[in-house]
Amino acid sequence: MIPVEKNKGKEVVSGAKGRVVVAMSGGVDSSMAAAILKEEGYEVIGLTMHLWDVAPKDPCEGHAIPDRQRKSGSCCSPDDLRDARRVADQIGIPHYVINFRKAFEEEVVEYFAGEYLQARTPNPCVRCNERIKFGFLLRKAEELGARAMATGHYARIILDPHRKRYLLLRGKDPQKDQSYFLFSLTQDQMAKGLFPLGEKSKVEIRQQAVKLGLRAAYKKESQEVCFIPDNDYRRFIEMRKGKEISRPGEIVDRQGKILGHHRGLYSYTIGQRRGLRIAAPHPHYVLALEAEKNRVVAGVKEELLVQGLVAKGLNWISFPGLEGEIEALVQIRYRHSGAEAVLSPIKAKDGEGKVRVIFKSPQKSVSPGQAAVFYRGDEVLGGGWIEKAF
Repeated sequence: MIPVEKNKGKEVVSGAKGRVVVAMSGGVDSSMAAAILKEEGYEVIGLTMHLWDVAPKDPCEGHAIPDRQRKSGSCCSPDDLRDARRVADQIGIPHYVINFRKAFEEEVVEYFAGEYLQARTPNPCVRCNERIKFGFLLRKAEELGARAMATGHYARIILDPHRKRYLLLRGKDPQKDQSYFLFSLTQDQMAKGLFPLGEKSKVEIRQQAVKLGLRAAYKKESQEVCFIPDNDYRRFIEMRKGKEISRPGEIVDRQGKILGHHRGLYSYTIGQRRGLRIAAPHPHYVLALEAEKNRVVAGVKEELLVQGLVAKGLNWISFPGLEGEIEALVQIRYRHSGAEAVLSPIKAKDGEGKVRVIFKSPQKSVSPGQAAVFYRGDEVLGGGWIEKAF
């Protein structure tokens, strides 16, 4: 456990300086995380994870995907690895590249494709943080004798001495807050986590990087899913699973009336409008995906609104578990502003803990497979995975 020291009346994770590992991607945020910790007197080691091949082969076509088709911000390009090493050299810290390709493919990429094939919308960033960064990489940091592992996330970890629990808070910069992607972290993982950028804004970080002359200062940010070449999810899944997975089916309305036909459920997400090819006087949107019937349910925009959801796979941070009804702000996707709701525990027949969320105002585009994260002010109470909307 990292010692705690006082800072403006709050308990913060910090304490005596020691060896820390920084997950360095080659971008400005992780570069500055390493620079800040070095300046603060930590013994810093930079580790860059090699997660994905730059140009994976297309098993359907039998050729490699050209680099020019890879979108900006994709992971593990040679430039990213070189940038991380150059930053490490600039700030004077050792740097190593760790090969986690097998783990990443099994834990993140297969999960991603599998969720789409089950008519759910995955969130690979949450999965990567939980399984790869704070799983495999944290264990590597411990093997190196590090007392903590740092990342460039815009979030904060504090220790509440009364509850004797580590708490996860939003980052100070509301435009960059990334606490949503970290809801699944355990107490043990948070005890060894450092987020040096949590109290800073993106503007400050870029300005500091410019002053330090870091190569990453003007680098573009990663966008969307980092391992998808050209951002074509449908093509990527067909590459991995074969085009035979495409099972055409019906597009129906809520009453079961056939409106059209789809190309395969994995091509659609809740709230999607484009690509439905429905002849109607009003635009139609995807309302639901019925895997068992291989149907897309579509309707007008107003039909996207739902009263609540059920979430499973829960992880509670602020307390060990939900004992009764509470009120919270619920964020159902990363850029969602959050909705006031009432949470109540469900005793599932299979013994799995679930929670029922009733929104005070109806919400649209609630997607099974996405994360539902529960907040009270800046504090992340916990979260889970959306099982269904109602």
